[in-house]
Amino acid sequence: MKRHRGFTLVEVLVALAVLGVTLAAAARLVIGSTDTLIDYRTRTLASWVASNLVNESLATRAFPDTGSLQGNVEQGGEQFIYRMNVSPTPNYSFRRIELAVMAADKPDYVLSLQVFYASRAE
Repeated sequence: MKRHRGFTLVEVLVALAVLGVTLAAAARLVIGSTDTLIDYRTRTLASWVASNLVNESLATRAFPDTGSLQGNVEQGGEQFIYRMNVSPTPNYSFRRIELAVMAADKPDYVLSLQVFYASRAE
């Protein structure tokens, strides 16, 4: 009697099941990595917006009045909202400025928060 070499139907089905589970896990990993990459890009752009606004404020040597200021800005093709809260400090020559940057489509979720101080120009 001659024995046939090859795979049985059960072996092929088990191999396909293992391959299917492996490919599903790999696809899920790729999707998660893509979401993380998009989030990092948005946070980086928001950080650049905050840095630009801080540097612009410091370069003009403006001594802002206390209160809040809000505006819109575009960076890297994305729209952002910023909120600047200016508060007094114990030293009357300084102001504490808290700058929060949010994505325009999620205005309640802060992507970047920077605190800096402005001094009165004498």
